[in-house]
Amino acid sequence: MCGVQCSAAMPTGALWWSVLTLTLVSTQYVPPFTEDCRSGMYPPAGPTFKGPVSWYTVDLDLPPSQRWKDVITDKKGELLGMIQAIKELADAFVPSGRLIDLVDRDLPLMVDTLPYPFNEEIKGIAAVSGVPLGEVVLFNIFYEVFTVCTSLVAEDPHGNLVHARNLDFGLFMGWDLKNRSWVITETLKPLVVNVDFRRNNSTVFKSTNFAGYVGMLTGMRPHAFTLTMNERFSLDGGYIGILEWILGKRDGMWMSFLTRSVLENATSYAEAKKLLSDTKLLAPAYFILGGNQTNEACIITRSRNRSIQPLELDIKHGRWYVLETNYDHWKAPLFLDDRRTPAMKCMNNTTQSNISLKTVYDVLSTKPVLNKLTTYTTLMEVSNGKLESFIRDCPNPCMPW
Repeated sequence: MCGVQCSAAMPTGALWWSVLTLTLVSTQYVPPFTEDCRSGMYPPAGPTFKGPVSWYTVDLDLPPSQRWKDVITDKKGELLGMIQAIKELADAFVPSGRLIDLVDRDLPLMVDTLPYPFNEEIKGIAAVSGVPLGEVVLFNIFYEVFTVCTSLVAEDPHGNLVHARNLDFGLFMGWDLKNRSWVITETLKPLVVNVDFRRNNSTVFKSTNFAGYVGMLTGMRPHAFTLTMNERFSLDGGYIGILEWILGKRDGMWMSFLTRSVLENATSYAEAKKLLSDTKLLAPAYFILGGNQTNEACIITRSRNRSIQPLELDIKHGRWYVLETNYDHWKAPLFLDDRRTPAMKCMNNTTQSNISLKTVYDVLSTKPVLNKLTTYTTLMEVSNGKLESFIRDCPNPCMPW
């Protein structure tokens, strides 16, 4: 791909930034690129809809190393393609190949330090796919530092809660100048799967996931709560927590392992909220949580050690939705990355009386809420246990993020 090939010729990071800057100020990308709020986008069709997401079952009664066998058997080719794209991107920055050699040599030593059952599931994925163990470990940890998203929870006039999200991933990971797209974003799209996690032949929770990734970014425990996670940018960020883990300080929880544990084990909105608020983390995060009763929705803004200024639904005082991108809700977003303002404008134009899965899909289909990083959109309705996801595309002109 051009994004990878062009990167390989870069003597320094300065040239890369120059190319990106020129791209941004071209006629197709004048930040911030916005449009009128979309309508009539659901059911998904047309150029912003790239395809449906297939369903798989993960049996939690199986040994962890066997749980992902069906998923990985089906998605092996796509996973190998994703890993190859990561390798090419790494080689573009470290042409000697030493970075991947380091991953293959040292990251397998890290897998046994990861909490059970995630470590055993990762080993099983490596065995089934044939991907070196270190590279599967890398695939499972880089979401701690590279995810940018939009999540919202809204309550309709009847007290029903709708939770929706765009999962944006791949920022600064190989810009393809020819196709005007992010290399890693495009290779991730074929890996998107819906998963029904079952125990004793009954659904425990559902999620939208990337095949090969054992943590959770988007999920629902039917009739109890819904949960999405967005990255929170901070100087005390994910890199520091990961480095501390490697060096032996392991008193924090991996974000996506925490969300998986909450979905698997918590049985109520209140229990999920407490775990997400109080558990020490490796990286800062936003947890967007919805329940199954009126006023049960909140944004939990997390440092690595504590919850900061939680924002909750308050129907009595007119707050019928909460919405999070990647900036603290009490601060203005970066002007080059303001997805919050257009998303809130479209939510306010929709009004509470018209809120539904259909109308929130319209909101998430409006540029720049929909952008070149968007891999999928998920819609969840906790009261009836409904989760549906769609692979997305953002035709030009479209913001890179």
